[in-house]
Amino acid sequence: MANSPALYDVLDERFRTGRCVFGDDRLEVLYDGCRWAEGPLYFPAGRYLIWSDIPNDRMMRWDETSGTVSVFRSPAGHPNGNTLDAQGRLVTCEQGNRRVTRTEHDGTITVLAERYQGKRLNSPNDAVVHSSGAIYFSDPDFGITTDYEGHRAESEIGATNVYRVDPDGEVHLVADGFAGPNGLVLSQGEERLYVSDTRANHVRRFDVQADGSLADKGVFVECRPGEGRFDNIRFDDQGRLWVAAMDDGVHCYAPDGTLIGRLVTPEPVANITFGGPKRNRVFLTANTTVYSAVLSVTGLPRLPEDR
Repeated sequence: MANSPALYDVLDERFRTGRCVFGDDRLEVLYDGCRWAEGPLYFPAGRYLIWSDIPNDRMMRWDETSGTVSVFRSPAGHPNGNTLDAQGRLVTCEQGNRRVTRTEHDGTITVLAERYQGKRLNSPNDAVVHSSGAIYFSDPDFGITTDYEGHRAESEIGATNVYRVDPDGEVHLVADGFAGPNGLVLSQGEERLYVSDTRANHVRRFDVQADGSLADKGVFVECRPGEGRFDNIRFDDQGRLWVAAMDDGVHCYAPDGTLIGRLVTPEPVANITFGGPKRNRVFLTANTTVYSAVLSVTGLPRLPEDR
């Protein structure tokens, strides 16, 4: 609409009345030297952002106080998604190494999951930590189909699923039937888990049971033809779902599943995250570039006790 800055595309008045359009009117370039960027993660204690540059087999770091960019880790196992656990430790999905790891406070790396029923995982993509300490993660085949984002190999499992690894290290299959499971996120009260399927181009919704298992509640939102391709997903603190939609920028869905607005981007957006001291700064990994903007909405805190 005419009165909205070029960054925002209002598709439903709730995008405006929900005050989603009153932040920055442009994107800021933080870094533009990647080959394919994903997995942005903001560390509040250090005020820095890390992200994965998958084909270059490295993780990068941007310092919010100085604006400097440096290599955080290389080689890094062709990493993809990153998250933090309750102790502030880095949890990483390593596509090339076909495993989920945790970086301890002293810098050592602990392997959390690399096999299911004795078979190697495909290429873990994204992870989210439950307040119980369990970690849910997606395992598509993106890192084994070519050598670009990992190492070409045959799938030992023969399917692409979502798993849960418990604090004791046991890995459980919790959801199947995916074409290409990708980004995932827990709802505000952790009662639901949402998972994007890039190849099916929709987001599925699951109820989280008391024992950590999932009950499939079907498709929550679909990406219609010509409206991009879904990758990772994040919630704000008003229950709106923000979806990285590649060529179509970033989609914003109301709690009822209605597409109410978009962030218009100059490059395909694969991943998004909220950060900054007030969690109102959005970070976008878009092809070769990392962008940022301070918005008028606030991202959902990581853990329920912070919400």
